[in-house]
Amino acid sequence: MKALVTGSAGFIGFHTVEKLLEDGFEVVGLDNINDYYSPQLKYARLKEAGIDQDEVKWYQLTESIVNPAYRFVRMNLEDKQQLFSLFQSEKFDIVINLAAQAGVRYSIENPDVYVQSNIVGFHYILEACRYFPVKHLVHASSSSVYGANAKIPFSEEDKVDSPVSLYAATKKSNELMAHSYSHLYSIPITCLRFFTVYGPWGRPDMAPMLFAKAISDSKPIKVFNNGDMQRDFTYVKDIVNGIVKTALTTITEEPPYRVLNIGNGSPVNLMEFIEELENGLGKPALKNFMPMQPGDVPKTWADQEKLERITSYKPNVSLKAGLKDFASWFKEYFKS
Repeated sequence: MKALVTGSAGFIGFHTVEKLLEDGFEVVGLDNINDYYSPQLKYARLKEAGIDQDEVKWYQLTESIVNPAYRFVRMNLEDKQQLFSLFQSEKFDIVINLAAQAGVRYSIENPDVYVQSNIVGFHYILEACRYFPVKHLVHASSSSVYGANAKIPFSEEDKVDSPVSLYAATKKSNELMAHSYSHLYSIPITCLRFFTVYGPWGRPDMAPMLFAKAISDSKPIKVFNNGDMQRDFTYVKDIVNGIVKTALTTITEEPPYRVLNIGNGSPVNLMEFIEELENGLGKPALKNFMPMQPGDVPKTWADQEKLERITSYKPNVSLKAGLKDFASWFKEYFKS
């Protein structure tokens, strides 16, 4: 079976490719390797997967030197003709669309990028799946669509028409676009609402990496809402297991469309998270308590009964074990 993973040089994309290859898939990875954060981290992930930076060229497939079942192409989702040519030549069975302009706070500063990547780019993914049919399109949505929802835990049945950031608005727009394409063209589509993901090879703009870097450098960490926050922190390998399980399930609904939460199903206090990270790094954090930031919410919590019922997904990595793994990788990667 052949899979396309967009955003494959990204955090979750890197681990998803790894899981698919372990499971015997043929995989094509796609990423534009933009500079939202250090491209060197993205190239380091690619190198881990056997893709040499010097071999990467725009619109050309590069074969992994460690696994011939993996090839990578540098491309924007907005590159419509190149994207269509890729779909036409490769004939994918499944598409896992993880490519997007990420970051809630960054969307306040650079809204244009989000519209191009998250709206226009996703439109072309849908069009490609329309003209070159696939068995399943799995799309990365986000728990941010729940906005300031006060009902806990967050359920797929909750209203999500009050986003508090443009990033969240683009993700909700994606879900609506996906539903219309599924209805019109019978494309099987699952939108997975990710909750806070952490682990090795994580994004440097996210709290675990920001905290680990500051702690290692003996600099204060920014603790928003004075530490009174909870997140449904989910270890990345649990997440990718759920992604792959989802991709291999058949959608029985009509139209063949569904939205599923994917998280840990157990929110953690931010201060507890910081404490476990301190233990993993073997160093205390200097804490700078700050007010809530625009676009943030005080608590996230995934009701994932539907996902567990459909796929038998069950996260099994504890916060302590996950952060210990993350801290070990962090110290090795940064030689701290």
